[in-house]
Amino acid sequence: MVAAEHLANSVLPGAHGRRRIGPGAEFWQFRPSGPGDAATRIDWRRSGRGDDLFVRETEWQAARAVTLWVDTGAAMAFSGDPARETKAARARLLSLALALVLLRGGERVGLAQADLPPRAGRGQAELLTMALAQDGAAGGGATEHGAPDLHAAPAGGHVVLFSDFLGDLATVEGALHLAAARSMRGILVQLLDPVEESFPFDGRTRFESLSGHMSYETLRAGDLRAQYRDRLAARKDHLAGLARHSGWHATTMHTDRPPAEGLLWLYHALGEGRR
Repeated sequence: MVAAEHLANSVLPGAHGRRRIGPGAEFWQFRPSGPGDAATRIDWRRSGRGDDLFVRETEWQAARAVTLWVDTGAAMAFSGDPARETKAARARLLSLALALVLLRGGERVGLAQADLPPRAGRGQAELLTMALAQDGAAGGGATEHGAPDLHAAPAGGHVVLFSDFLGDLATVEGALHLAAARSMRGILVQLLDPVEESFPFDGRTRFESLSGHMSYETLRAGDLRAQYRDRLAARKDHLAGLARHSGWHATTMHTDRPPAEGLLWLYHALGEGRR
């Protein structure tokens, strides 16, 4: 929680408002009073500075519902360096920090894998913190990769999915089809360790899945590097295509980069998605 709050403080915690006149608490502008304006709408303090009457207008603001999903599959517990946080830890940090920023802006935030519907307020921040902490304490799941379940996400809301997306993309396609049918927009956040990008292995190497379900040994790991990188690039392209077709954003983030970079990108991407 402390790390997430510190990270959230690095991003401007203002609301993602849409600049329109309407009901809201945020002052937008004064405009000259015109025919049809009730006397109760006139701001007498501002009008008292001169001979003209002015109406105080507020900005229309509607709380948005944002559902987060963090992959709890065993593969997310990977780190290529003991000194570097796992993909799962980075996903939890980013998701909680993003939730704190959104909640401060008056948005409603929920967590799909914990069956927490989007709600606003400090109490929701505490529930999200506890749910993500429980995910961390549980370690990797029994399966290698999780499957996003958006059936409880509100129609018309926003969704942010955190995963390495190295598993079966059919589950992601299914989630995006459901989201499209319910007018939901969102972001696919692919989290990778630098080792998963570079494939720095040579000679005799044994590869084992973190779930223990898969194992492969080769005497010439370096010979697999080019093919591996090509397949990873193709997967990224496929993921980007799925997002583009659905009107979503897609991005790849790495666990060796400062988390503030990723949070700032997410903050702005959600702001664009609201317009």
